[in-house]
Amino acid sequence: MSPIRLTQATALVLVALARGHRHGFEIMEATGLASGTVYPVLHRLEEERAVTSAWEDQDEANQAGRPRRRVYALTPSGQEHAARARRRLVGARDLLGGLEEQGG
Repeated sequence: MSPIRLTQATALVLVALARGHRHGFEIMEATGLASGTVYPVLHRLEEERAVTSAWEDQDEANQAGRPRRRVYALTPSGQEHAARARRRLVGARDLLGGLEEQGG
């Protein structure tokens, strides 16, 4: 597994994908990140082979009454990165919780 620079944005996108959010808008809603952050992260993760993407089936989009969407999925490597991201985010949450308890 190659090292991926695990920024907060990257960690959030990886965890969102691991939780089943498959397209950019869902990822933006789940993470609170803007499209100008989410799509570059997805592109970088795809280049690093942590994520794959494909256009959804046209019939599925037609039935939903919308244009086709690009859907993303974690690769096995991406799943490992997502697990690391989850641990990192939990650690950050615990640290922040401890700071709040200390009044700072």
